[in-house]
Amino acid sequence: MGIEGEETAVEQQRRPRILCLHGFRTSGEILKKQVLKWPDSVLRRVDLVFPDGPFPAEGKSDVEGIFDPPYFEWFQFNKEFTEYTNFDECLSYIEDVMIKQGPFDGLLGFSQGAILSAALPGLQAKGVALTKVPKIKLLIIIGGAKFKSPSVADNAYASPIQCPSLHFLGETDFLKPYGLELLESCADPIVVHHPKGHTIPRLDEKGLETAERFLDRIRDVLAEDEEH
Repeated sequence: MGIEGEETAVEQQRRPRILCLHGFRTSGEILKKQVLKWPDSVLRRVDLVFPDGPFPAEGKSDVEGIFDPPYFEWFQFNKEFTEYTNFDECLSYIEDVMIKQGPFDGLLGFSQGAILSAALPGLQAKGVALTKVPKIKLLIIIGGAKFKSPSVADNAYASPIQCPSLHFLGETDFLKPYGLELLESCADPIVVHHPKGHTIPRLDEKGLETAERFLDRIRDVLAEDEEH
């Protein structure tokens, strides 16, 4: 009975609708499988949408043999991650998804999707992306980093990322140093540390509590916004 009562209270308020951006050469379906391992107490607080990236994978995927194809990528980049191809097309594609399937309150991203998600509020604030959709109000960043190229970075991180953000940092993730760097560009980051590498972690008790608290806070903010 307790749980049902809890569910009703949670469901009475509008759940944040979140666009989920998958990792490089994976897919919306793969990210969905990974995220849906999280406990119900987190999942029932959110409304998640998992699109595929705009471009079919142009090379081998790291998840071959673990998850079935097809695999997609959001944009292409050089070895140093300083030059990006099809980046503007990627931004237009995301905006199009947000118009057709939204409105969205925020973004969840993993790996390439996390790097992209963390850059979008700043690009939106500068008027260079997502100009036709509502302002991004929250970020959930799993295995993220910053763009290196000044062509994107100068706009994306010109001022601190203002919306509340929840960051998952893996102890053995090769992107961890860059994920820590990203925190410095966020005005209001909340961090969940986990012992794994570059992956979507299961949530331990502490991580679960942090995620629930973050989402409850977001829900309250959205409720306040709707009242004004």
